[in-house]
Amino acid sequence: MDPEAPADTRFKAGSDGAIRVRRALISVSDKTGVSDFAKSLAGLGIEILSTGGTASALREAGLEVTDVSEFTGQEEILGGRVKTLHPRLHAALLARRGDAEHMATLEREGIEPIDLVCVNLYPFEQAIAGHEVDQQFAIENIDIGGPTMIRAAAKNHESVAVVVKPESYDAVCAELEETGGEISASTSHWLANEAFAQTARYDAAISRWFSTYYEDFPEHLAIAYEKVLDLSYGENPHQRAALYSEVGIRSHVLSRVSKLHGRALSFNNVLDLDAARCLVDDFDEPACAIVKHNNPCGVALGADPLDAYRKALACDPMSAFGGVIALNRPVDAELAEALHENFIEVLIAPAYEDEALNVLQQKEAIRILREDERRSADPRERDAKRVLGGMLIQDRDGDPEPRELMEVVTEAEPSEEQWRDLLFAWTIVRHVRSNAIVIAKDGATLGIGAGQMSRVDSVRLAVEKCRDARQGEADSLLAGSAIASDAFFPFADGPQAAIEAGSTGVIQPGGSKRDAEVIEACDAAGVAMVFTKHRHFRH
Repeated sequence: MDPEAPADTRFKAGSDGAIRVRRALISVSDKTGVSDFAKSLAGLGIEILSTGGTASALREAGLEVTDVSEFTGQEEILGGRVKTLHPRLHAALLARRGDAEHMATLEREGIEPIDLVCVNLYPFEQAIAGHEVDQQFAIENIDIGGPTMIRAAAKNHESVAVVVKPESYDAVCAELEETGGEISASTSHWLANEAFAQTARYDAAISRWFSTYYEDFPEHLAIAYEKVLDLSYGENPHQRAALYSEVGIRSHVLSRVSKLHGRALSFNNVLDLDAARCLVDDFDEPACAIVKHNNPCGVALGADPLDAYRKALACDPMSAFGGVIALNRPVDAELAEALHENFIEVLIAPAYEDEALNVLQQKEAIRILREDERRSADPRERDAKRVLGGMLIQDRDGDPEPRELMEVVTEAEPSEEQWRDLLFAWTIVRHVRSNAIVIAKDGATLGIGAGQMSRVDSVRLAVEKCRDARQGEADSLLAGSAIASDAFFPFADGPQAAIEAGSTGVIQPGGSKRDAEVIEACDAAGVAMVFTKHRHFRH
């Protein structure tokens, strides 16, 4: 139950007040806490009806239980597939207590009303969670009677309280004990809200699983989400925001992430955090990514995390101010001291030494996160972008192409050192907003150009960023650098601008009508160029 649930008078129409609970039906797959819940009900003199394994568990706990079959006069049939689908039971749930005709029907049929239903469903989501799922096993884990009872009770929530989560047991018991056996109208409405959300989620999981047998992009796409976190605000302070995770996907941006210090996360924090985590996850070596406004402004590999951080920061220290930093190695005291010198919005790493935390926590604003997520991304996950009135859904971009699939298209062949720089730049450019350009050398970015309408402008911006940050040493750093472009160069002016700045290696998808002109410009300068044959736009 949500103590802050809005008390909307629209939902009180037809409700004369609280529900007096005299009889409860309990039938659960997840038996966490159910015995204690039932004991609390029984202690208030509430009769307990139950089914199958739940009834056995309650009896083992010393409770007196009436079998549903005794209530309906019908034994379970079809191996338990049919046990609660009976008119007497559903009449007891659906009869409106304020409707004289309904109550007269119950009296005529000798049916006692059921005032509270506690049901959770067969674990279908767990049944299909593995890589190889037996179809018959999955189908047998599709609950029929449970959702039917939940929906019936939730529809009639003015007369029946419905509990679908073990997390709600304590609050429901507390209210019953405080009121002497009553559930308020507002509580019953909130519980019904939870119930309908639960059945919607359940049906969405079933629909999605069935659709995978036919097409990757089905005609009707049912996806359920559950709230992970209320955010401090949206893209702007006047916008409200929350983070939701997709039900059935094994991990999300904050899964197995602990906040050790700092203010609440905002919408933009989470967006940048996602970009930073995805970037460092592409590397096995010690790596650091600094992200600002959903674009990396510095990425580097290092001999250790401190080295990686210093090299990443050197790329664009001005933009790094107030950025999100992700590291794939623990933070020690020396690194913490270096980080402490700058203003950081969010810092995430796998671990922190105690002394490092003492240093970092001196600043109140910094959000310090520890991540323990080691699971790989779920291959079933799609990429989605919101548009007016709908969603654009696509396959995720996937991993960088291996070197073996790339083609050297110039007379000059890259040296092994150049290959390392080219592949490093190519890995990063996939994470930059288009038109995307990355200039890199020795495992560190020198300049990044993002979000420009012209690709040659992105090249110029990347060179300019390097010159602004490195001043007098820029020319020597740019000499022998590698440049990566997320999509083909439509004209030779893009690579020429980088070559004039000192780049000696180019990596790009290729595929332009003017590829020959671009190759000719590289050959004229003695520069090596590689075609990856795949583009990586990020709009």
